[in-house]
Amino acid sequence: MITATGVSWRYGTNPVIDGVSVTARPGRVLGLIGPNGSGKTTLLRLLYGALRSPTGQVVVDADELASLPSREAARRLAVVVQETGGETALTVAELVLLGRGPHLSTFQRTSRTDHEIAARCLARVGAAHLGERAFAQLSGGERQRVLIARALAQEATHLLLDEPTNHLDIRYQHEILHLVRTLGTCAVVVLHDLNLAARYCDDLVLLGAGGVAAAGTTDEVLDPAVLEPVYGIGIRRLDLDDGVHLLFHPIDQPIAQRSAA
Repeated sequence: MITATGVSWRYGTNPVIDGVSVTARPGRVLGLIGPNGSGKTTLLRLLYGALRSPTGQVVVDADELASLPSREAARRLAVVVQETGGETALTVAELVLLGRGPHLSTFQRTSRTDHEIAARCLARVGAAHLGERAFAQLSGGERQRVLIARALAQEATHLLLDEPTNHLDIRYQHEILHLVRTLGTCAVVVLHDLNLAARYCDDLVLLGAGGVAAAGTTDEVLDPAVLEPVYGIGIRRLDLDDGVHLLFHPIDQPIAQRSAA
């Protein structure tokens, strides 16, 4: 479990996250949603320690994140971020094998077991055929799958992903999020697509105006009355046999403005 209590962050004088509290529970997928600039990625960075909040605290299971040695934190938290570049000279297999680092001592070499784990993780994301390719030569979608494979090879108890479906076609968007959902770990995912959030998240935190606009189960948060003021767009919710689906439309111009036009 990851629990953040009263965390904050500002860039210069601009507060992005202000006194936010969230909980990601074991075996569940927590989605962070909200408009651009609402602080989703900033909050995720606070949850895995890339940023240290000047207020409040982040607790992983029973331990404060700030007190954990880096190797121990890496055994608990696996992270997939957007900005990882393709400039490395490593092959795909070598890059995924780096995920085994937290389980090795300083001078310990990777074992046959480590290589087998890395290979299995590549296969799980549909990228086994890329093993010998140079990571720098991959497409954006291929790179994203490889980075997720590296995180899986880490075998951490918590998985945090910043827009993992970015650059992926529809098939792999669903396959990756289905995989995350079936891992059984505590997962936190930043998502822009609310229909993907509806299908694959158990719980949601809706961010807006520097704070939490709503939090709860996916069914509770994906309420048009909750979403429309935050996103500024009209939303119609359909409750189908296979789950919730949202339709979007521009909010009508006020009558007085239409008449004046």
